Amino acid sequence: MESYLHKDFDVQHKHLSPEASSNWRRAVGRVVKNPTRRFRHVAHLAKRAEAERKKKQIQEKIRVALYVQKAALQFIEAGGSQPVTDQVEYKLSEEAEKEGFSIHPDELASIIRSHDIKVLESHGGVDGILTKVSVVPDEGVRGSSIPTRQNVYGLNRYTEKPPRSFLVFIWEALQDLTLIMLMVCAMVSIGVGFATDRWPEGMLGILLSIVLVVLVTAISDYRQSIQFKDLDREKKKIFIQVTRDGKRQKVSIYDLLVGDIVHLAVGDQVPADGLFLSGYSLLIDESSLSGESEPVNVYEKNPFLLSGTKVQDGSGKMLVTTVGMRTEWGKLMETLSEGGEDETPLQVKLNGVATIIGKIGLAFAVVTFLVLTVRFLVEKALSNEITDWSSTDAMTLLNYFAIAVTIIVVAVPEGLPLAVTLSLAFAMKKLMNDKALVRHLSACETMGSASCICTDKTGTLTTNHMVVTKIWIGEKSIDVKGNESKDVVKSEISGALDILLQVIFQNTSSEVIKDEGKTSILGTPTESALLEFGLLLGGDFDAQRREFKILKMEPFSSVRKKMSVLIAHPHGGIRAFCKGASEIVLGMCNKVIDCNGESVNLSREEANNITDVINSFASEALRTLCLAFKDIDDSSINNDIPNDGYTLIAVVGIKDPVRPGVKEAVQTCLAAGITVRMVTGDNIYTAKAIARECGILTEGGLAIEGPEFRNMSPAEMKAVIPRIQVMARSLPLDKHTLVKNLRDTFREVVAVTGDGTNDAPALHEADIGLAMGIAGTEVAKESADVIILDDNFSTIVNVARWGRSVYINIQKFVQFQLTVNVVALMINFVSACVSGDAPLTAVQLLWVNMIMDTLGALALATEPPNDGLMKRPPVSRGTSFITRPMWRNIIGQSIYQLAVLGVLDFRGTQLLGLTGSDATDILDTVIFNAFVFCQVFNEINSRDIEKINIFRGMFDSWVFLGVMVCTVGFQFVLVEFLGDFASTVPLSWQLWLLCIIIGSISMPVAVVLKCIPVESKVKPPDGYEAIPGGPGLV
Repeated sequence: MESYLHKDFDVQHKHLSPEASSNWRRAVGRVVKNPTRRFRHVAHLAKRAEAERKKKQIQEKIRVALYVQKAALQFIEAGGSQPVTDQVEYKLSEEAEKEGFSIHPDELASIIRSHDIKVLESHGGVDGILTKVSVVPDEGVRGSSIPTRQNVYGLNRYTEKPPRSFLVFIWEALQDLTLIMLMVCAMVSIGVGFATDRWPEGMLGILLSIVLVVLVTAISDYRQSIQFKDLDREKKKIFIQVTRDGKRQKVSIYDLLVGDIVHLAVGDQVPADGLFLSGYSLLIDESSLSGESEPVNVYEKNPFLLSGTKVQDGSGKMLVTTVGMRTEWGKLMETLSEGGEDETPLQVKLNGVATIIGKIGLAFAVVTFLVLTVRFLVEKALSNEITDWSSTDAMTLLNYFAIAVTIIVVAVPEGLPLAVTLSLAFAMKKLMNDKALVRHLSACETMGSASCICTDKTGTLTTNHMVVTKIWIGEKSIDVKGNESKDVVKSEISGALDILLQVIFQNTSSEVIKDEGKTSILGTPTESALLEFGLLLGGDFDAQRREFKILKMEPFSSVRKKMSVLIAHPHGGIRAFCKGASEIVLGMCNKVIDCNGESVNLSREEANNITDVINSFASEALRTLCLAFKDIDDSSINNDIPNDGYTLIAVVGIKDPVRPGVKEAVQTCLAAGITVRMVTGDNIYTAKAIARECGILTEGGLAIEGPEFRNMSPAEMKAVIPRIQVMARSLPLDKHTLVKNLRDTFREVVAVTGDGTNDAPALHEADIGLAMGIAGTEVAKESADVIILDDNFSTIVNVARWGRSVYINIQKFVQFQLTVNVVALMINFVSACVSGDAPLTAVQLLWVNMIMDTLGALALATEPPNDGLMKRPPVSRGTSFITRPMWRNIIGQSIYQLAVLGVLDFRGTQLLGLTGSDATDILDTVIFNAFVFCQVFNEINSRDIEKINIFRGMFDSWVFLGVMVCTVGFQFVLVEFLGDFASTVPLSWQLWLLCIIIGSISMPVAVVLKCIPVESKVKPPDGYEAIPGGPGLV
């Protein structure tokens, strides 16, 4: 079976090709009872192809518009004049005019969409548009105008497919081919019964069973759809910073309005169409819309911004002009919702298992029908009645056909691939409550196999609540202890206080917000720590920003590792400020502020002393930054920020404490065979100190710097990578290289965290990309498979725990269902061949199908994770899904059940001492009842594939207990009170006890089976030591 599955049903969990998707669908062929339901949660290739075609049409349209506008601008700059296009007449509503708006929403959309600079100028340029949408840049939208703006200019929402109603799920459940065939049989049987004045036994029961099966199936599917809808809504939540009522605040992208002033930073998604107001070096990636990979500079002469594009570099403010479906992105989003999500490897693999078993079951059903029919015809021939046919004979043959069809119902395990979806939906919902948003189904599944986690330091292992605790300035180190040391610090640095406050308040992209006497800071944790320190020293942020004019700004990036700004001094001259990674900024300095606040030359000896200070700060697990400035002569500047000649002001030590619970979470990973590697841009001494505190850096482990790593040869990398536990001063490219080597060379299943725009390649390359929900940019989140909403490493470990739970739960369900398949098939087939009758009727088989399909999946596929899951090594690549212990349990339980049920079928009357006309009916009921109780107890056995203690955690799983109670309760009602419906008769308490004992014996059988060793030792990858085994058997 494994070779067959590997050939046609082995797919990548990420970046699935259309060819691989088509291959497994072809392999499934027509062995599908209900294609609509079975393939609901896999990609619809035809719709996806159509959506891709529409997407390319929209991109081509945008690309042409951009090219035309670019050519027109070049023509104008060369001295030509742009031809005036015919103006479309737009009529604004009275309500809009009354509120002070003087431009139609469609006209605004047309200006931005066409990038028509001439039409924009005819409206007075950007300032004219501001007036026409009734907005002042510093104030933004007034809260009182929000309802009117929504009515006039629309909402920033995109067209979505309406949710399916419950009736749709009922209709889809009725598409099952075998159920349709059974309904036809029942209707024909009832028709014949009416014609002959004989009520057909069992056929009404079939119809009622079908109704029950359809209802239970539809309810299960409907609940799943609601869960996925809720998760999908969470995925689309994006918050942006806007200015409203004169205050900078966060709002949801869906609450954005025409007229909003939006603040854009590196990694942000442009939330709507708009116009550039102000900013520095704003570089926009328009590839998502136009397909062009070349980024576009947006500035005063090219002010157009399109929704859905990404900020690649720089920062700026934009005026929102068009929202929702009037944007090209809105139309594109409508097409992206078509086609569905890629199927997961487990879904595909279980479709393969279902196909194999379905083919076997189909063959058994055909043979069973032929055997029963041939026996019937032979008996008629021996009785010389071969030419004498009655309605009873027709009904007998119809009943044989119904039994054969019902065998197919049981034999084709349609619930296998659907159980994966059920388990994943359940896990995703629980993870959402635990602060992890799973964006792709396959990620939750794959995370269970993760053998390595490459994690950032800041905000993931640490709290990301930063405070300045030390500063070196004027040739001395000073401890900073909040308000209690404020006066001491101010007196110690009085000579350099002014320049220190300037570099803190000018060289920042964050803002200090004062609201009703309360001061808050909007910005990154590092900048917030510096601004808090500046405020502690008595600085006035607003006064500083009013005094100086910013000419140019280079925002911090993980490549530059520094942030620079160019300002115009109010008394003349230009000054550059720089802050960033200590060794980089120190290397740009040739002077330093001395103890008198004077600028003096930086000697080699002094530079070495400062390096020692930096390393001592870092050894205390402090994040270090250097702050510097450079005065520039007006005549020598052309708005380029210099890269050398700076004067060092200070070295700042920022404390970022380790998160509570991180050390325990790291230990959990190590016990689970998951290697944790820290990859950070920080100083190596800071990184090592934090790594030791977290338990990541252990004896024999290696801490390495990014430059050293990237200069290694492939052979050197191969030798050193297994020992790497910390990589400091790394670039995003280093992280990508490490991840690629771990996956390709060492066959590791790698999870990697990221928050910056430049982390996107590593997130894309990794098996599981984990983006930070708080610190992460929209670019990083879009490239990720899971978003960690609280940026906490412990949450990542929880995702791994749930991933393992999904994998093992599906294995439990497969073991349980295959056992039922084997026994149901064989008992009916052998009985039909030997005695000419099937002991399990169509109604009974439909009930058994519900037990093992919908109810079985609900019980086993939704069990929460237990601590034991993180005490075993991860599942490596290429491991067989149906393991040897599973086959051992399936075969062993099947032999036991077939032996007991076979003895009852052929010798039950004598063994039980049954006499009288109803002896056969009682025996068939006992067989059915014993069979069901075997499945009930085997469902409990399946809770653990290898360990004997199957009751651990059972009473904490209310879903499992609920399913057990419902199954036993309905079985009792079915036997005792619904005899006509289910072809059963009431049983005595002694026979009930016998059935329960027969079922319960499967538990000691399971204990004996689990003592039989079948698993071979797995060889660890090259360069890795074998992981110690988990806890004992019990």
